[in-house]
Amino acid sequence: MKIAIISPNRHHLQEMSQVLEARSHTVVLFDGGKSRMRQVAEQEQPELMLVEGMCCDPNELALVEYVTTHHPKCAVILLCATQSPEFLINSMRAGVREVLPSPPTAPALEAAVDRIAAKLAGQQARAGGKVLAFMSCKGGSGTTFLATNLGWQLAESSNVLLIDLDLQFGSALAYVHDGRPNSTIADVAHDISRLDASFLAASTVKVTPSFSILAAPEDLTKAMEVKPEHVDAILGVAAAHYDFVLLDVGRTLNTLAIRALDRAQRIYPVLEAGLPHIRNANKLMAVFKSLGYPANKIELIVNRFDKSGEIGIADIRRTLGSVALLTVPDVKEVTTSINRGIPLAELSRSNPVSRNLAELALSLNPRQAEPSSLFGRLFRRA
Repeated sequence: MKIAIISPNRHHLQEMSQVLEARSHTVVLFDGGKSRMRQVAEQEQPELMLVEGMCCDPNELALVEYVTTHHPKCAVILLCATQSPEFLINSMRAGVREVLPSPPTAPALEAAVDRIAAKLAGQQARAGGKVLAFMSCKGGSGTTFLATNLGWQLAESSNVLLIDLDLQFGSALAYVHDGRPNSTIADVAHDISRLDASFLAASTVKVTPSFSILAAPEDLTKAMEVKPEHVDAILGVAAAHYDFVLLDVGRTLNTLAIRALDRAQRIYPVLEAGLPHIRNANKLMAVFKSLGYPANKIELIVNRFDKSGEIGIADIRRTLGSVALLTVPDVKEVTTSINRGIPLAELSRSNPVSRNLAELALSLNPRQAEPSSLFGRLFRRA
């Protein structure tokens, strides 16, 4: 583990360095005070930062909170000669993992670092969670319906979180649930220093035991408070604790959306087989290319596709090139599903759209395959 130590006491720096290097950690030392935290976090990007010399002044914790908010992958341990209960509580609120005496004994330092290393190892073991982003090429494309219903199907065998990033007009929750959220992504952003797996889970609405949605804010003014660094921090925690993280990005391509798209393993632009949709998709593909996204990161979904329509798949490919492309048919039951706020597969699994989404879910997660034996199929239905 890469560890940065900041201390005004050179003797303490050397002592801590010897203890940690003996346990095969990579250690970088910085002679100075807490004011160096931001610079060290940005330049060195350590996994753990030990900071000595913090006092009981709560105002000093603003420096800590900046690091824990903007660099969520960096754990912070404070070394304090005096530790009042109030300071300990405020430190934890600022995102500090632990507070140790200054100077720490070798066993106390080793134990604290081992705890952080174990937690990071656990997060890395779960870091395989797939982040999938859905983005509309034009309003009314059906992006939210596809994202929410795919999430519902993936959740039959995986732990799934959908994050509604259409901050101003997002309504993903209403597509599969009839309740109102007690907390939204704006609330998480406001208390970003508290962010961990438990806080994130508590801020979501559980549609099923394994399908959760982090709703968009209902207050447009609160939507303005969500920043790209907040999204980055939330995705870091989400990807470490969910098998799939689905993002309903909406239509606006801004810095916040780009930060989310950067983190996605796969982007699904959604369009219809109409000229305005195809033109917008072409523009979007050009932007993705300028951002350096590889071609295999993009897979277009042509929604409400009619094989007998005026514009076919060959026409779309002539404009957009040889891109990966999925089609979803147009069926009346989709409107019923949306109006009732019920997943389409609950209304009818034999529906063509349900089958298409099931195939997509299976391609993303082969564990969803139906049991092959007759007994297995009957047991699954039961």
